[in-house]
Amino acid sequence: MIITACHLTRIRAPLITPFKTALRTVQQVDDIAVILDTDVGIQGYGSAPATAAITGDTHGSIVAAITEHLAPRLIGRSIACLHELLQANDAAIAHNNNAKAAIDMALHDLWATFLAQPLCVALGGQPSVLETNLTISLNAPDAMLADAAAAVARGFRALKIKLGGDPASDLARVRHLHAHLDGQVELRLDANQAWNARQTVQILRALEQDGIQPAWIEQPVPAADIAGLRHIREHVATPVMVDESVFDLRQLLRVLELQAADLVNLKLMKAGGIRNTLMLADLCRQFGVPCQIGCMLESALGVSAAAHVAAARRDVIRFIDLDAAALCLEPGIVLDTRFEHALIHVNHTPGLGVRELLEP
Repeated sequence: MIITACHLTRIRAPLITPFKTALRTVQQVDDIAVILDTDVGIQGYGSAPATAAITGDTHGSIVAAITEHLAPRLIGRSIACLHELLQANDAAIAHNNNAKAAIDMALHDLWATFLAQPLCVALGGQPSVLETNLTISLNAPDAMLADAAAAVARGFRALKIKLGGDPASDLARVRHLHAHLDGQVELRLDANQAWNARQTVQILRALEQDGIQPAWIEQPVPAADIAGLRHIREHVATPVMVDESVFDLRQLLRVLELQAADLVNLKLMKAGGIRNTLMLADLCRQFGVPCQIGCMLESALGVSAAAHVAAARRDVIRFIDLDAAALCLEPGIVLDTRFEHALIHVNHTPGLGVRELLEP
């Protein structure tokens, strides 16, 4: 199976409500979609969102990286040589992880289709039913409570609570949610780098003294503050999860060796694709540190690819934060993977099970 061409299009999907964090506000999913053609008529699909505030990637940079640097290295080559293709993808250009992830995704889709296996099976796992949390955007306490109550009514048993306002207001938000939802749902806190170590310890100690025990606190301090993460971990009972601090193996190794985190959040866009995400998960396994698989605000195609990674590494990827599809009014793509509120039914068909890209 020889790759003959690469095409780009868009996957757009409106959100049910605006997505707000300490870093950005987004109104819709808007991904660059990659389609790889082959000489036998089979196509491979990948996608990437613009996440300038997180990875530095914009729609323009993704398109330029793919058309000028990544796609030319694939044309005329066999998908049977997946390892070499993925190495070429990584080496073609520095940074540009979202663009690399989109190509990596499409290559893996083609490869698993070539093997006539679901991607997770080709990676060593089995199709699974995964249960995701749902993100509650940063907002006024009553608005967050209304969103959280609606999520509980839809069957979500865990919520990611976006924080990152001033510490006093964030503390009030969590207390308000706990007062109304205690016993109904697990609260997972995410401050998106908005606090410092001292503030984080103060907030978490105050919650713990109130009898409020979050499942964890995700990336409370700036990404470079590994010492701050370790300080937090040493001074509170709440587990610490890293996200923006870890994009690659070097960063992950530093966090693990310094014992700066209890959990690691993996994302295909941060790592540059499936290949690198699997390597990160395997390193976490060696250190006995469990992972969460997360996603950006991205299309159901990208979420499906991440779900296949989770299904291939269930022993170390124990938590699922793949709610982007559940945040959308409509998916913008037809897939064999099914999204039913909190449940993700990973497809049993070859590859990623893409049926149709809808008109953007």
